[in-house]
Amino acid sequence: MPSNQNDAVHIRLEPLGETIPVWPGTPLREILFAYGVEFPCGGESRCKRCRVRVIEGQLDESAGAGILTPRELAEGWRLACRAVARTDVTIEVGQWESSILSDESEIEFTSQFSRRPGLGIAIDLGTTTLVAQLVDLQTAAVLGVRTALNPQARRGADVMTRVEFALGPSGRLELCELIRNELGRMVRELVGGRGAPSIIHIAGNTVMHHLFCDVDVTPLAHAPFVPVAMDAITFTARSLNWPEAAGATVRFLPNLGGFVGSDILAGILATHMQHSEDLVALVDLGTNGEIVIGNRDRLICASTAVGPAFEGGRISCGMRAATGAISAVEVDSGHLRCRVLGGGQARGICGSGLVDAVACGLAIGAIQPNGRIAQPIRLTDDLQLTQQDIRQVQLAKGAIAGGFRVLLRRIGASADDVTALYLAGAFGNYINVAGARRIGLLEFPDDIIRPAGNTSLLGARRTLFADDDYAELRARIEHIPLAADPDFQEEYVGAMGFAAPGA
Repeated sequence: MPSNQNDAVHIRLEPLGETIPVWPGTPLREILFAYGVEFPCGGESRCKRCRVRVIEGQLDESAGAGILTPRELAEGWRLACRAVARTDVTIEVGQWESSILSDESEIEFTSQFSRRPGLGIAIDLGTTTLVAQLVDLQTAAVLGVRTALNPQARRGADVMTRVEFALGPSGRLELCELIRNELGRMVRELVGGRGAPSIIHIAGNTVMHHLFCDVDVTPLAHAPFVPVAMDAITFTARSLNWPEAAGATVRFLPNLGGFVGSDILAGILATHMQHSEDLVALVDLGTNGEIVIGNRDRLICASTAVGPAFEGGRISCGMRAATGAISAVEVDSGHLRCRVLGGGQARGICGSGLVDAVACGLAIGAIQPNGRIAQPIRLTDDLQLTQQDIRQVQLAKGAIAGGFRVLLRRIGASADDVTALYLAGAFGNYINVAGARRIGLLEFPDDIIRPAGNTSLLGARRTLFADDDYAELRARIEHIPLAADPDFQEEYVGAMGFAAPGA
């Protein structure tokens, strides 16, 4: 930010009422992410989700030419991923406040988890959101929580877009610095005057692991998707330039295989799957859908490329679960009635609302079992679902349902044999189970489906109390590469349709 305000150009953000001084020539995407402007395609000008509207001043029409319509350009709309601040300008943006899922469940002290003096920090490094907790290691009390959006999202909403960016010149270094700096800021705020922690544990998916640890992501860009690093990687806080925690050991927990990262290992620990006598399952419904099925005798896991639809990505009016998002939909006298997070006018639809909307569309006959739209699916006067949106839902739910079918066959069981299905993460916490079953996303009985909260964070917090590299547990978990499984493609395609009511 310019120290001399006379050298700056000023960007006024409405309705936020914020004015930001920046150097002339600063790309808007470098500053607007923190104010709610999303860049799902990584700034490649493909999705139009980063639109802002010029109220006063000027942004060049090239920041939208060929992508936005002539009418949109004339109304002042521009793409923030293309726009550059050269003169003072006032623009309209939406301040979308995300609800980030934390977890403060109690730790049960056993022979596996023991008390110790000092402070620790557990971090859930998600593709979209970040959560850090300061923990008293003697009492297991959570002393503080910090949440944030993952700043890497300005280079793409999903992991594969970020992998592509990381393969470019200086891409990996930029993404590594972004996440290390943001987590360092969160650690600094957490510690405050409480004293330095002795240990910091981080859980995240395989791509987040590699991009934090500065590990080559090239093998994750193509089949067979074998990570360079599977084991835990340890740093000193000093080496990460986190001076407030200078004496701490920072450990990124180990991966399980492919795109199944330490967030799923943490989920297993959080739900005690490894001790269950009965057959249980865990699924994390993000841009990659990670699935675990098993019990104390055997655990198998896999990941499947769901895509960002359930996080609002690649949906024409999609957005993350934040203020202004349609989060639930129901049928009222043959019409769709929407519930909006935070009340007020709907700005878009998030994953839970999308599942509901499709389920309702099926119920009123607006969507046929093959996915074809029979009549417009209008959510509000300004928002409606397109045929391509329905296709994205079919691809996403087919990937999850197909993955479950393959793993159940591998373990020699059926959905009726599973006694509990844990839904991990924010999407699993807010999803309408009836809607998820109606569209065929979750092919399990209602009474066994249990939202489990932020299992990545809870599991990471539990590891603070155990001196364990989890080698024995990891050896018991078999990773199934679905991309190479001969049955998966057939199951995937077979699961894309929507069963007719009563089928």
